[in-house]
Amino acid sequence: MKYLAPLLFVLFLQACNSTPPTPVVEEVKKPKNIILLIGDGMGLSQVSSAYYYKEGTPNFSRFKHVGLSRTSTAKQKVTDSASGATAFSAGVKTYNGAIGMDVDTMAVPTIVEILSEQSWKTGVISTSSITHATPACFYAHVKLRGMQDEIAAQLVESDIDFFAGGGQEYFSGNINGRNTFEKLKAAGYTVDTTSLDGAVAADQRYGYLLDDDGMPRMLDGRGDFLGQSTQKALGYFDLSENPFFLMIEGSQIDWGGHDNEEDYLVSELLDFDEVIGQVLDYAAQDGETLVIVTADHETAGYTLASNDGDYAEVKGAFATDGHSATLVPVFAFGPGAEAFSGVYENNSIFHKMMKAVGK
Repeated sequence: MKYLAPLLFVLFLQACNSTPPTPVVEEVKKPKNIILLIGDGMGLSQVSSAYYYKEGTPNFSRFKHVGLSRTSTAKQKVTDSASGATAFSAGVKTYNGAIGMDVDTMAVPTIVEILSEQSWKTGVISTSSITHATPACFYAHVKLRGMQDEIAAQLVESDIDFFAGGGQEYFSGNINGRNTFEKLKAAGYTVDTTSLDGAVAADQRYGYLLDDDGMPRMLDGRGDFLGQSTQKALGYFDLSENPFFLMIEGSQIDWGGHDNEEDYLVSELLDFDEVIGQVLDYAAQDGETLVIVTADHETAGYTLASNDGDYAEVKGAFATDGHSATLVPVFAFGPGAEAFSGVYENNSIFHKMMKAVGK
């Protein structure tokens, strides 16, 4: 006991003189690139259908960070694709039909416009017309989504470096007194209306318009357009050292829902899932790409019900031929993915993307 007091005193002095450990601060890695995949009309039941109708494990299972997005507009509970996509592209809640506009019909800067000023490459891909609501919201500003001739004219003047989809009819006529195809070429685009073939160069811009309006359905032989155009875009962006933003839309998941046609819906969903896998493979190898998969809204109140009371089988059922206010899933992978977990408003996705890249 007589040695205890001196020993305690020594330990006390050592504690007073010791340097506290330096806290370990983990550096949060920022993504170099962003790929946003939008399954138009893709609610939780649409995602669930992949687990019952796909041979093998759906690529949705590869995500560790999953959230839910509330899709309502600024004033309405149920959104359309224009308002929903404007929330993603510009970070504002607006009215149904608005393309890159706020509730006061004022143009709002899009993520494409903001990042292009920072030397990012940008692209949009869609199985609809490239002037349709979702892709249009990333480069155009009009009061109503039906103004597709004006949207086409704005694509000519946009910062988009790569686009692929349908919509030839909106470029083949005369807009503002000039043929829009000629205006695309004058703006530096190499335009192809027949195929995705041909080499690309880093210092060029490319547009692929492969149908008059929307692309054919998967059920009608569209084939791997979405996957091939995605591969083409990624190969093009890889030619440059610049970061890139790419939006890929599986448009016709929505159209199958509007038609209350399950085979149509599921075939489009499975095509979209294949492209998700392709993008995840790229991002896993790249290590610098943030991937977000979500929907602008749910369509048709689709659900997977028991087949005539037989709980061993499921079949699709529809509550409406329009949109619903159901929350939609958000999946994220790569640097910054953890920010997309939780439940939040759809326009938060824009702000989360911008924060991820330090903008």
